[in-house]
Amino acid sequence: MPVLVSIFDLPSDVAAAVTKLRARGHDEITTYSPAPFPEVEEAENPKPSGVRAFTLVGGLTGLVLGFALQIWMSLDWPIKIGGKAYASIPAYVIIGFELTILLGGLATLVGLLIVGGLAPKRLDKAYSKRFSAEEFGVAVQCADRDVSEIEALLRAHAAKEVNVVDA
Repeated sequence: MPVLVSIFDLPSDVAAAVTKLRARGHDEITTYSPAPFPEVEEAENPKPSGVRAFTLVGGLTGLVLGFALQIWMSLDWPIKIGGKAYASIPAYVIIGFELTILLGGLATLVGLLIVGGLAPKRLDKAYSKRFSAEEFGVAVQCADRDVSEIEALLRAHAAKEVNVVDA
């Protein structure tokens, strides 16, 4: 499937083009910009990240592990002090909280590496060094029959260049 790469000067033009493309049902859209711009991000309509699930699972695992570890140790080596129960939950909250934070943070790091794509990888074929300097790019993956229609749409929204790149 071909990828159309267009180059823009203004973020407002990028936002308008992306909004129009999404309205026509094209979902394989990638934008490149030298800095974050809210109007471009809103036009992309991003989905929530899957990293949240890693953080939740890591935090809950830390909480359960913190309480289970302390209860297991107090029942394995019982020392009754002042008539208190062996497994006194309020005393275990601090360790449970600390393990929640520790394992939640480590799981977030793993999630960022896996889901967020922070591991080093090759750049897309559609990427150009011009997108890091001063220009904006929009890459649209489409069917062969839609190339001319999408090219016309991108040029109508002030695209300076539109090139076809094989994916």
